[in-house]
Amino acid sequence: MPIPPVPAAASETAPGKHRPILLDVAFLRLWSGATASGLATWALPFVLGLGVLDRTLTAADLGLLLAVRTVGFLAAVPVAGVLADRYSRRGVVLWAGLASGIAAPLIAVGLGRSVPLMAVAAAVAGAGQGACRPAFQALTAEIVDADRRQQANAAMTLAVRVTTLVGPSLAALLAVFFDVRALLAGIGLLWLVAAFVPGRGADKGTAPGTGAGSERASAAGRPRKVSFLADFADGVREARRHPWFLAGLGALTAVIATGYSATGVALPLVSRDEYGTEAVLAGAMTAYTAGALAGALLIARRRPRAQGWTALAGLAVYGFAPLSLVFAVHPAVVMTAYAVAGIGIELFNVPWFTATQREVAADKLARVSSLDFLLSYGLAPLGLVLIAPAIDAFGSRPVLLVCAVTCFAAPAVAALVPGTRHFSRRRTTTGPPRRGHPTP
Repeated sequence: MPIPPVPAAASETAPGKHRPILLDVAFLRLWSGATASGLATWALPFVLGLGVLDRTLTAADLGLLLAVRTVGFLAAVPVAGVLADRYSRRGVVLWAGLASGIAAPLIAVGLGRSVPLMAVAAAVAGAGQGACRPAFQALTAEIVDADRRQQANAAMTLAVRVTTLVGPSLAALLAVFFDVRALLAGIGLLWLVAAFVPGRGADKGTAPGTGAGSERASAAGRPRKVSFLADFADGVREARRHPWFLAGLGALTAVIATGYSATGVALPLVSRDEYGTEAVLAGAMTAYTAGALAGALLIARRRPRAQGWTALAGLAVYGFAPLSLVFAVHPAVVMTAYAVAGIGIELFNVPWFTATQREVAADKLARVSSLDFLLSYGLAPLGLVLIAPAIDAFGSRPVLLVCAVTCFAAPAVAALVPGTRHFSRRRTTTGPPRRGHPTP
């Protein structure tokens, strides 16, 4: 059953309800761990790239390490979703952080000595990164009360954006004083912070041996073991109970596979060939991050009446990013388009995570979240692989137009699905309930 809203009297008297979310010690610990994991996740490919620059790593080796890291990530996401629902979400975060914390120094050990060792360690690092995603998502729902989850999710995404904005300058500064091996050891320390700092969440509300646990009652009343596939299939069935979730996930996957691919491949080409400078690339990416920061700050306080439609509209405006690359426009137009896309993506992300935590059954939340990450992030590399050959075959303008139209159309189609107006199965025709009153 979805977690019911807090009754009015309890909500109004809850201690710390009106305090900023980062003053809540339990959430601050969770936020610090998630921030450390995000910084470590971002830093690994950047530091490995520095290894190519100082010739301790070849470009081919870099490609191999990033590829096996992605494979490890995608393989671990569904496994972690099942484990986080069967057992302690805090335990999954701990072991995932420890795995990545050990893997980063092992990459340093293999640097210049053993490519197979580096590849295995990179796969383990990717697995730790993937395992953290659904566990952190579900742990947020355990630690933060329903009234403050949107604020909490905004704080989480703000940390990601700030890391992306200041991370390159910080890493470049550290590289002046430390070599690649020392930086890899530092990444390992960040993962230890992610492993040990977050606290334990509340009980998932399931009795031992029931719900999402690793055992279920047999016809004779004795518990029996449930396979991994059966548990994951339960998560898929839970996702199918929420048409708005499937529609939103389809739209998100389409936008990431096309819009993000245009950003990753076409934007550098356009910046070089049309404008003759890398400044457009750097300016657009900085504008996107700044826009995302603004969007997260905005949605932390705003509660639109049609929250789902507002979120899908925010997702759709990512289409302006590839559209700005179709025609010869002033660089300021490209940067503005990317700033708008950044605002829009956070207007989608924060309500999306909050609605998932509210609507999905508590004992299946990690599995449904893993399905989210598996599809949306899992298909992104496919888009990156296909867009360059498509540009070679058809030219950049037709491909970018297709990407832009897809970004606009996919959320619009998703908005037609019942429940997407409020991201809820329970309210499809009227506005959201007043604060403190249960949803009928």
